[in-house]
Amino acid sequence: MKKVLKFYTDSPLILRIAIGLVIGICLGLWVPQASFITVFGDIFVGALKAIAPILVFVLVIASLSSAGQGIGKRFRTVIIFYMLSTFLAAGVAVVASYIFKVTIPLADAVEQTAPTGLGEVFRTLLSNMVMNPVKAIIEGNYVGILTWAVIIGLALRLGAGDKTKEVMTDISNAVSKTVGWVIQLAPFGIMGLVYGSVSEYGLDIFVNYGKLLAVLVGCMLAVALIVDPAIVAIALRKNPYPLVLRCFRESGLTAFFTRSSAANIPVNMNLCEKLGLDREYYCVAIPLGATINMDGAAITITVMSLAAAFSQGINVNIFLAIILSFVATLGACGASGVAGGSLLLIPMACSLLGVGNDIAMQVVAVGFIVGVVQDSLETAINSSGDVIFCATAEFCEWKKQGKKLPF
Repeated sequence: MKKVLKFYTDSPLILRIAIGLVIGICLGLWVPQASFITVFGDIFVGALKAIAPILVFVLVIASLSSAGQGIGKRFRTVIIFYMLSTFLAAGVAVVASYIFKVTIPLADAVEQTAPTGLGEVFRTLLSNMVMNPVKAIIEGNYVGILTWAVIIGLALRLGAGDKTKEVMTDISNAVSKTVGWVIQLAPFGIMGLVYGSVSEYGLDIFVNYGKLLAVLVGCMLAVALIVDPAIVAIALRKNPYPLVLRCFRESGLTAFFTRSSAANIPVNMNLCEKLGLDREYYCVAIPLGATINMDGAAITITVMSLAAAFSQGINVNIFLAIILSFVATLGACGASGVAGGSLLLIPMACSLLGVGNDIAMQVVAVGFIVGVVQDSLETAINSSGDVIFCATAEFCEWKKQGKKLPF
């Protein structure tokens, strides 16, 4: 048994995930009635979601309490990358929406609760920041977790002794080890998740909303394969694709199937460790990216709101489209603080374009229909981008110091 376990753990994780992916597809096509297979996916995602809040809380406190000098500059750089990428993603969505004007058949209005403007979005965001830290951990509120972890970490840095800081480091190491064990379950989890998608959804989704999906997917791929690599290339003056493709392979693939940025935080931290990044830095930068690096969300908000306007015969001029890009960027950054994520921010953007709330909520309903593809790819783009820009910010410092980059 030990030999089998050793062979399993020594095999490349990506190879094991690929095998799980193929098995999941085959089982979904051949035995769609074997619904118990989805339990593997539920367990994997549940385990990641359970450990991720504790991981973020403990690691951020431990990192800040004993952080060295020079981290602040890297944080400023990575925040600039996060925000720039999200804004450019919204811009790409505007251009694509004008070139490929999409109109969608709208069904009956649905009952949903959505924010009416940016003020409500950021009120929710600020409320989540000051949520009771225990409640924030239980509910997986990463804005609150990150806020309190930063405050406590800085307090320990200023007032705690070395032994206390060492204890926090030991605890964070133990939690990280636990995460490593959970990640070893990824092949089984991916198998269960893929099986559930293949057995439940047919190809009808591509027929009814094919053009809308094509624009959404095309924008996301353009940002992932052209815009983000261009930012990395300009910053590092080096071919960005070895880093970009590795992040897609080791982070984006898992995020695509889990459809949860929160569940992918442990995976991203594990990848940052493999890349040799400073733990004190990435333990804060990765959870921060899961909150404000929202390329996919900005694309979804922009494309869906413009589709709603075009479907109603509303002419959107270029100046309004630029304002929409800013609104989508700010709204996407606050998406993690709103129940329903990016889809429920569509009515806010639609109101800017003169689209009524009833129509906007019908578009939200369409968003949930295409979400099996849209949400998966959106999460993959967002989550892999967290690692790409986190690494780029640190590699910029490495270049200044004359260090060799790992790609």
